[in-house]
Amino acid sequence: MSNRAYNFNAGPAALPLEVLQQAQEQFVDFNGAGMSIMEMSHRSAAYEQVHNEAQALLRELFAIPDNYRVLFLQGGASTQFGMLPMNLLTAGRAAAYAISGNWANKAVKEAKLIGETIVAASSEGDGYRRTPALTDIIVPEHAAYVHITSNETIEGTQYQAFPDTGSVPLVADMSSDILSRPVDVSKFGVIYAGAQKNLGPSGVTLVIIREDLAAESPKSLPSMLRYDTHIKNNSLYNTPPSFAIYMVNLMLKWIRSSGGVDAIAQANQAKTALVYDTIDNSGGFYTGFALPVSRSRMNITFRIHNEELEKLFVKESEQQGFVGLKGHRDVGGLRASTYNAVPLESCQALAQFMADFQRRNG
Repeated sequence: MSNRAYNFNAGPAALPLEVLQQAQEQFVDFNGAGMSIMEMSHRSAAYEQVHNEAQALLRELFAIPDNYRVLFLQGGASTQFGMLPMNLLTAGRAAAYAISGNWANKAVKEAKLIGETIVAASSEGDGYRRTPALTDIIVPEHAAYVHITSNETIEGTQYQAFPDTGSVPLVADMSSDILSRPVDVSKFGVIYAGAQKNLGPSGVTLVIIREDLAAESPKSLPSMLRYDTHIKNNSLYNTPPSFAIYMVNLMLKWIRSSGGVDAIAQANQAKTALVYDTIDNSGGFYTGFALPVSRSRMNITFRIHNEELEKLFVKESEQQGFVGLKGHRDVGGLRASTYNAVPLESCQALAQFMADFQRRNG
């Protein structure tokens, strides 16, 4: 399809054309059932097969150990900002947060409503242009968990390695880089992620949680806010976002057919290198927002020395079929989100457009 946009939206974001086409083929009649999967009971065998297959694929692709549970929840990562401390932040303990930007700040703000919080490290002094150094992260003895945001979508920074928090559970919001690279899940107590950047459409939130942590859900919490409720009911306690989970299933099959997470990580490296090289070789016409040591392979943030030129860049890029290159209002500038489903061709086209724009306006 030649009329597909060069989609660099930050989320909801690009999905692979073949995944969309498969969903289109099955949209009205799912596997000969005479109805769409959106019309099916979530208690039906046909839906449960999709649901369980998505969990199994996640376990396979992300090498999730047997003592972790995979949950499909609703409310986005923003609900997890509160649900996590509700379940894990017990009396006499504190939640430690490494502050790396906009989303980490939102997470700690919610935790403060639940119990004691401690800033374990912060890169605010550098304008959130990098992630906190691992050696700067202080783990209090009475910490219930240490929370990090693995990739900051707005600032365009990403942890290149993860802290060792010893016996204190490490928790990560991986909303914007889940399954974009291999991760040792056993190093984490909880990983959570909204699906709408790398896993599928908006509407479903993935939670990977170690069983012993989920077993401690306070019985005073409402049922829907307790991890153990969803574990006992295989994420089917209430009606799940069934179509979104079906799309996640298709997306996981696409990742597997693309060579798995290792191959996806190599592709992401190649894609972002095209754009970062264009920035670095522009003689200062373009400048990266994130410091090179913390550059994200998911969200490339950059500036042009002149704000009027930035506006012109966005206008001309839209005319040439590029979508989503305007930076977030909190940071400004420009941003290209290069999630798993963004093809190499889109990044090649962007690099060429950037070079041409510089030639005409430099």
